[in-house]
Amino acid sequence: MRQISASQIRELVTDIEVELERLGRLESGINQVQQEMSRTPELADIFYESVALKLHNFYTGCERIFQLIASELNGILPSSYDWHKRLLNRMGVEREGLPQVLSQDTINRLQDYLGFRHIVRNLYGFELDPVRLERLMEQYPFIWHQFQEEIRQFLNELHKLAEQLEADDEF
Repeated sequence: MRQISASQIRELVTDIEVELERLGRLESGINQVQQEMSRTPELADIFYESVALKLHNFYTGCERIFQLIASELNGILPSSYDWHKRLLNRMGVEREGLPQVLSQDTINRLQDYLGFRHIVRNLYGFELDPVRLERLMEQYPFIWHQFQEEIRQFLNELHKLAEQLEADDEF
């Protein structure tokens, strides 16, 4: 971990909390689309495109949090063609006095959303696989809850680190 102050850690925590709040707003949008799909199944194709974009945004929001953590605490982001996957995998590694951000189970589950995000960016909406989309929608509430819980645990560790740094500065 690069040299970081208690105030920088608190700013990082605030930035992550803002992203979590945005992801929470996204959750209600996903729920709303799912409800509409249930009410009007004949329009499922139209709703699939909407929920696909929302699931794309879900992973994008998760990745924003990873980027904040990597850039603020490690000082650098991975580079090269597979940087998205490498960034996700880094979240499962303990580093220099910091706990891992995510469990391996959460990382494995998020890899499905990372891969899906790539598909959404490179296909027309009508080309999306409805079976895969349904599976991701079914898994979404669980993975969102698990992700949120683990990020909050990490934020608690950051709060402790900030308090420790402030206590060390008093001496």
